[in-house]
Amino acid sequence: MRKRIVFVAFGIIAAILTSVGYRQAPQALQQLDYRMKDARFRVRGPIAPHKDVVVVAIDHASIKELGRWPWSREVTGKLIENLTYYGTKVTALDIVFSEPQSSAADAALASSIARSGNVVMGYFFREEEQAVDPAAVAQMERATVKLMKVAEGVQSIPLTQYANIDINLPQLGSKALDFGFFNAKSDGDGLYRRSILLLLYNGDIYPSLAMNALRHYLGSDIVLEVKSYGIDSLQIGSLRVPSQEDGTMALNYYGPARSFRTISAVDVVKKRLKKDELKGAMAFVGATEIGIYDIRPTPFDALQPGVELHATVAANALDRRFLKYDGITQTYEMLCILLLPILLGLVLAFMPGTFAGLAAFAGTTGLFLTINYFGFTLGLRDMTVIYPLLGLGLTYLGSESWRNLVVEKKGRQLKKAFSNYVSPDLVREIEKNPDKLVLGGEQREISILFSDIRGFTTVSESLTPPELVTLLNEYLSPMTRIVLEEKGTLDKFIGDAVMAIFNAPLDVPGHAEHACTAAVKMLEELKRLNVGFAERGMHTLDIGVGINTGPAVVGNMGADIRFDYTAIGDSVNLASRLEGLNKYYGSHILVSEDTHKQVTGGGFTFREVDRVRVKGKHLPIVMYELMITNLDLLPRFEEGLEKYRSQQFTEAQLIFDQLVSDYSDGPSRLYSSRCADYLETPPPADWDGVYTAKSK
Repeated sequence: MRKRIVFVAFGIIAAILTSVGYRQAPQALQQLDYRMKDARFRVRGPIAPHKDVVVVAIDHASIKELGRWPWSREVTGKLIENLTYYGTKVTALDIVFSEPQSSAADAALASSIARSGNVVMGYFFREEEQAVDPAAVAQMERATVKLMKVAEGVQSIPLTQYANIDINLPQLGSKALDFGFFNAKSDGDGLYRRSILLLLYNGDIYPSLAMNALRHYLGSDIVLEVKSYGIDSLQIGSLRVPSQEDGTMALNYYGPARSFRTISAVDVVKKRLKKDELKGAMAFVGATEIGIYDIRPTPFDALQPGVELHATVAANALDRRFLKYDGITQTYEMLCILLLPILLGLVLAFMPGTFAGLAAFAGTTGLFLTINYFGFTLGLRDMTVIYPLLGLGLTYLGSESWRNLVVEKKGRQLKKAFSNYVSPDLVREIEKNPDKLVLGGEQREISILFSDIRGFTTVSESLTPPELVTLLNEYLSPMTRIVLEEKGTLDKFIGDAVMAIFNAPLDVPGHAEHACTAAVKMLEELKRLNVGFAERGMHTLDIGVGINTGPAVVGNMGADIRFDYTAIGDSVNLASRLEGLNKYYGSHILVSEDTHKQVTGGGFTFREVDRVRVKGKHLPIVMYELMITNLDLLPRFEEGLEKYRSQQFTEAQLIFDQLVSDYSDGPSRLYSSRCADYLETPPPADWDGVYTAKSK
């Protein structure tokens, strides 16, 4: 539980740090966020803009046929008049005519503008001081925003303000429908992601070329609402434009250059279009030929013509495809920033290791990016990308660093410590969940198995030391493997004896059954080994196994300089005594009553062997033999045992003698001897059938 809290704590810390960064908005992170937002456009790909927004391009074909730019103003006038002829509703010029050409040319252009009656002329503000004609400045008054609702107490509006302006000749401007500036400002990395909608000049607010073109296209005035923090709303009739406080708007680009319906200016001048081909259109006239146009790098195209930025504003408005960055969007951002790291921390808390943690991180990141992308494409929400990713990254790095430096380091240490005497499955479990181990000592129920070679002293005396070592290794290696296969823990070798425990250090469901299975496998493996030993002229071996189930203290025990993981307690001692009693009963596997009760499956066959008081115990224990051969003697043996305990010693002895004769059965031989003893010296009247062992 503590481990899981740590992972969640990393998520909380990451969420707090990221939210602080979100509020501070350092330049480096903002630039990275811009780049990630740009990727959304490229993943989405180009889409079709509104059909009524048209770009009339002063392109290569037009330059080739009509000559170098700037053209004579008679030609430009013809272009404007022909656009009206083809049905344009508004013509917006991304061009400024601030210098005279000739009296005749200027007069011709002025006449064309007047006859068209739908021309919004462009101009731009500048920092450099420049002399301007007062008459031209006076004409600009009709381009200002007239309808404003200013909140009480507002002293200033946080719009960019210019002191100088570059405008059209008064002779031309007097005939124009309106004016709009075409200033643009890039982000710190040089890309244009926003459009300036409003600027301040001489205390008045001026709309952009696209805004005033929209104003006349829709037939409604621009209405501003200003609060203390800046622009609160910008409306043109029923159209609400999502202006930011500083009078800018995020552009929802449609694609790279020429994504709009683009018509070559020469085709308009020479009337090569169909009649009414531009009916009802809003035409933006500007240069697209390399060398004469203003390059505006965008997320889609490093060489996007500036005229297409104005067209993008207009198309966003007519399509109602504005990118939204309002209070709802900011709420979504904060929820992602605060909740996703905590969610990832919670998920990581349940991950078993580094690779699973990486998958969880990738999945959570993918989930956020999917939500962010569809929020952008379907909901038009301009949500941040970098800050939630930063929170997820900090959570993952913190959590996995802690996992590797603390949790998995502990797991690796434990793996190294346990790998020699714990099954591979348990080693993996220890490595994944080291906190499940209580190494300082704990009491738990375990099954204890002891095995010992019968007559090993005699065998060892007849062998040289190398031969003895070889024999032990050949015997102990497969016995150890069997213990590990059955999810046991090899506690220790005591000479030729093996001690193993089951259900420690980790839980092993059905541990009593695993211990019994291990015992049966040991006997079967010994048969195979003895065949090989006999073929090589070596001694064959016989073993006894004792198994008990019960509470014991397990943990690391020993001195400061050396300790082992082991078990101690009465349950351990009883298992050892059961193993020793095999010699007395002539059996191979003896188990306690507690083990017998827990073995409910596995197809084992048990017989009750005796009720005995072993050394060190006052209360009698019931012992069972786990039988692996001569199973058909069981009914006769149980009959003899019943007669023995009812003190019918003569009848019992007959049954046991027959079993000894037919099967050479060790427990039957013992009971036949006891019957003879009791016939000679009967037990006391209150005898309860319990036998008291006189040796181990």
